Amino acid sequence: MQVYPPALVHKSGPQVVSSKVFILSRLLDSYTSTIPLRPVTTVQTSVRSLAHSSRPRSRHFHLLSRGAMGAPKPGEKPHLTGVRTGAGTATMAPSKFEVRGYTEHKAPKPASPSASVILVSPSNEILLLHRVQTSSAFPSAHVFPGGNLEESDGPLPSDPRDVKRHTDSLAYRTGAIRELFEETGILLARSSKDAESLLPVSREQRQAGREAVHQGKITLRDWLGSVSENAVLDTDRLIPFTHWVTPPNVPKRFTTQMYIYFVDASEAGNPSVHATGDKVETMAPEWRRARDWLARARSGEIIMFPPQFLLLYLASEILDRDVAEGGNEGPKEVGRKQAELRNKVESEGWTDKFISPIGLQFGREDGRTVLALDKPGPELKGSGLRGDDQYVVLVKFRKEGPRQVDVALRRDVLKDERELKAQKQQQREGKL
Repeated sequence: MQVYPPALVHKSGPQVVSSKVFILSRLLDSYTSTIPLRPVTTVQTSVRSLAHSSRPRSRHFHLLSRGAMGAPKPGEKPHLTGVRTGAGTATMAPSKFEVRGYTEHKAPKPASPSASVILVSPSNEILLLHRVQTSSAFPSAHVFPGGNLEESDGPLPSDPRDVKRHTDSLAYRTGAIRELFEETGILLARSSKDAESLLPVSREQRQAGREAVHQGKITLRDWLGSVSENAVLDTDRLIPFTHWVTPPNVPKRFTTQMYIYFVDASEAGNPSVHATGDKVETMAPEWRRARDWLARARSGEIIMFPPQFLLLYLASEILDRDVAEGGNEGPKEVGRKQAELRNKVESEGWTDKFISPIGLQFGREDGRTVLALDKPGPELKGSGLRGDDQYVVLVKFRKEGPRQVDVALRRDVLKDERELKAQKQQQREGKL
C-alpha cells in the first residue's frame, strides 16, 4: 500500500509468509527500498510488510508468496479466484526491484480486498494480536485483527479501477467482523435489527462456531442464524478509519479497509467481547492503551507496522489524554472520549482517506525513511479520492521488521529538510 515517486523494492532472505500479516502488508514487506538520500549515495533499507493481521493461513492474502497459487491444506477453505485470489503460505524467493517512478511501471497487479478492525474496549484499550516469538514469519509482530474478504462476505466489482471495489461496503464490513470472530472469538452481532446490545454467546459456543466458519463448514451468517434466528451482524457500528492500498510495484497487492469499533461500557460483562487465543494458529490477543502500544513500539520491544502505528497515534491523542499512568476513567469519561474520537474520524475526513504510502526522495539523518501518505494508489488515481497530506510516517526498515517508527507533521519534516540543505550549501560555499 504505497506509491509513486520512488517505489518500494523487494529484496531479502527467504521467509515463510503468513497470509494475514500482510493485508496491509507487502506494502513494505520483506522489501528493500533503495531510496536516494541527500548526498549522492543510496541506501538499501530493509522493508517488511505493513501488516495488519497475523494468521498464517493459505486462504488469506499475503504479499510475500512465490507467486504460485498454493493448494489449500487439509481442513482449509479452497482459494477464491477473480477478485479474491488467495495464495498458499510459502517460502519467499527473493527478487530485486529497482527504484523507479510510478509512470515507469507496467500495469500493476490488481489489489485484493481485505478488511481489519481497530477494537476499542469499554475502558478505552485497543486489541492487538501478537505473533509468537517462535513463529517462522514476523515473530513478535503486533497487528489488528483482520484478513482478506471471502465470497460469502458479499459481492464486489471485479474491475480494479472501479471505485466501488475499494470503498466501504457491506462486503467489507462483513469480512471485518468475520475475521475478528475467527481470530479472537469476539462476536459483533445483535439479537435483532432493533436490539441495542450485543448478542451474548458463551465461549464454548463461539469456539465451536469460529472453528466451523474457519474450516468453511458454514458461513458466519448461517452459523449466527443457528444461534439466534433473528440475529444480525453489527455492521452499522463499524466506522471506516482509512483505506490502504499496496504500491504498484508489488507483485501481491491489497486494498484494505480499516474500521474502528467502540465497545460500549454496558458490554463489559458480555462474553461475546472476551477475546481468546486462536487454537488453529498460535497468537495471543492483548488489550492495552494506545499510548502503551506506541511506547513499546518506539522502544523496540515490539514490532509494529506503519499503518497500525499511525492509527494508534491518532487514537491515543484523544483516548489517552489526561489519563495518569495506570489510572482508570469512569464510564462517562470513557464514553465522552469515544464520542470525541468518533467525531474526529468523521469530521476530519479519516473515514474517506485512501493511503498508498511512498518513500520521499530524501532520507533522514538518522537513517529513517519518510513515508508520504497523500496518494490513494494507482487504481484510484483520478478518482478524486486522496490520502492525508498532514502527516508522514518515519521508519527504519530492518531485517526483523520496521523499527523506530513514529509520526510527524509533513510540514515540519519538509522544513527540516530545507534547512539542512541550506546549511550544507553554506558549508560547501565556505570551503570554496
